[in-house]
Amino acid sequence: MTDFSEQITQILNQSVDTIKKSIPLSSEINSTVDLIVNSIKNGNKLIIFGNGGSAADAQHIAAEFIGRFKLERESFPAIALTTDSSILTSLGNDYSYDVVFSRQCESLVVKGDVVIGISTSGNSKNVELGMITAKKRGAKTIGLLGSNGGSIKNHVDLSIVVDSHSTPRIQEVHRVLYHIICELVEKELVK
Repeated sequence: MTDFSEQITQILNQSVDTIKKSIPLSSEINSTVDLIVNSIKNGNKLIIFGNGGSAADAQHIAAEFIGRFKLERESFPAIALTTDSSILTSLGNDYSYDVVFSRQCESLVVKGDVVIGISTSGNSKNVELGMITAKKRGAKTIGLLGSNGGSIKNHVDLSIVVDSHSTPRIQEVHRVLYHIICELVEKELVK
């Protein structure tokens, strides 16, 4: 049997280092919590989307809001635009995969909603177009991004950019960050 102990330690240390490098994002995280809390208090909702692992993260965030994170409480309104295979495949087939989020934002986003687009590269075209549409509809837009924020950072109200070019490390930090957001939003709304 191969001993991967050294490689495991190295990967874990890389993850820990990337998380530590994200401590300066506290201000952006705090602003995100404020935006979401105010939106829900005003009767609005959270909408989240991304591709691949980020699509799974969008669904995870929505589940934490609809269900619960740590506290027993009423459900908070949240929608992951990555869950309806009929919508995704019809838009991808009839139009282009680039519009699978923007087209949904056209009909679902209302003024006062908070929309989070997740992209580890910051350059996912469909996420970018979704954020542009959400902003036009009057939503507050947040990019949960990686690398240098890519083109999406130019189209959102608030960017949370994980300083890494490694997709797995960015995804790991995104999960830590959105767990923090879920926990703080829940605490603030359940007071």
